Amino acid sequence: MNLTGEIIRGTVLLVVGVLTFGWLIVHTIRKAEDPARMLFKWIFTAVIAGVLVWKVAPMVSQGGYGGAAGIPYAALCGLALAITWRHSIASLVAKPFASLYDGGDEEPEPRPAYSTALSRQKQGKYVEAIAEVRKQLDRFPTDFEGHMLLAQIQAEHLGDLPGAEITIQRLCDQPGHAPKNIAFALYSMADWHLKYAQDREAARRNLQKVIDLLPDSESALSAAQRIAHLGNTNTLVAPHDRKIFAVAEGERNIGLLKSHEHLMPAEIDPAQVAAEYVNHLASHPQDTDAREKLAVLYAGHYGRLDLAVDQLEQMIGQPNQPSKLVVHWLNLLADLQVRGGADYDTVCQTLHRITELYPHLAASQMALNRISLLKLELKAKAKNQDVKLGSYEQNIGLTQGLPRHHKL
Repeated sequence: MNLTGEIIRGTVLLVVGVLTFGWLIVHTIRKAEDPARMLFKWIFTAVIAGVLVWKVAPMVSQGGYGGAAGIPYAALCGLALAITWRHSIASLVAKPFASLYDGGDEEPEPRPAYSTALSRQKQGKYVEAIAEVRKQLDRFPTDFEGHMLLAQIQAEHLGDLPGAEITIQRLCDQPGHAPKNIAFALYSMADWHLKYAQDREAARRNLQKVIDLLPDSESALSAAQRIAHLGNTNTLVAPHDRKIFAVAEGERNIGLLKSHEHLMPAEIDPAQVAAEYVNHLASHPQDTDAREKLAVLYAGHYGRLDLAVDQLEQMIGQPNQPSKLVVHWLNLLADLQVRGGADYDTVCQTLHRITELYPHLAASQMALNRISLLKLELKAKAKNQDVKLGSYEQNIGLTQGLPRHHKL
């Protein structure tokens, strides 16, 4: 029974050893830079092993002079194997260290190559460039760079805005793209509509897609801001028309005039500007640029710090606003409070909001530095501030058309 078990165990070990050795041979041949040379090494190794087993081993086992005679043969066989496998052994030792720099045997990740397409584009062969881009997109259908390059050639070089629109739409319909990439693609399409077709409505449609696809995001706020500043068709066409400059005849004998008041440019009526901002914000409540200017006008011209604070707070409290803008508005609010005669605690509280919202930004340290000098700033402002008597009763009407619920 013990003999049978030993036989079975020996057979199993032999089979496992043969299979392992066979896998090692096949694996090294496949991974070798020169498979034929690696195959020759294994055949030569098998011959040397045969010599050692059937020729040298019996000589050594005899002992005496026969065993001593087998030693040189064993040394020659070992030297032959060392010469045969020296490069492989050295590579095996050095490979873990070299892999830190060259990536080892890992296959590089397949990526699209647009060098040929870009070369054709620079040569003015736009149809051929599109064909090369499409070849890559057939292999990598969701590659963002390829879709944008295809749309760019269609819009900028072939004037095919409908084709570019289809390309961008296909890109937006694909899952997995980063939101910023989707926004960039739609922004680019809007720019192409404005630049090459002066099509304000098509540009607005693409910007609206950003809002629809990425609601409550920074990209959506930026798209709404751009929609508010699209302008009309005449404004878009004007830069492409030939400008005609008319030079009016200047005043003669200007030095002999008793008064020069009629030569001064007409002042802009702040009430009219404020009314225009209010009407504009009623249609585009997310236009932060107009709302900021309105806040400055409320505080500066009308002395209504409360109305200015209301406008700035609407922008500061809007979710997903960029930190850079929020810091800017809080600093602007502090400036207006200083000019409007607010006390130290009020301005200090405004600046502390920057440190609470963005403690890790450089703006936080700048706010702390300003707080440390705030009393000197308020003291200097109090000395230079002009005292104005009276009040502007007409400013109450400026908020008409902009109800409180018209927030960002």
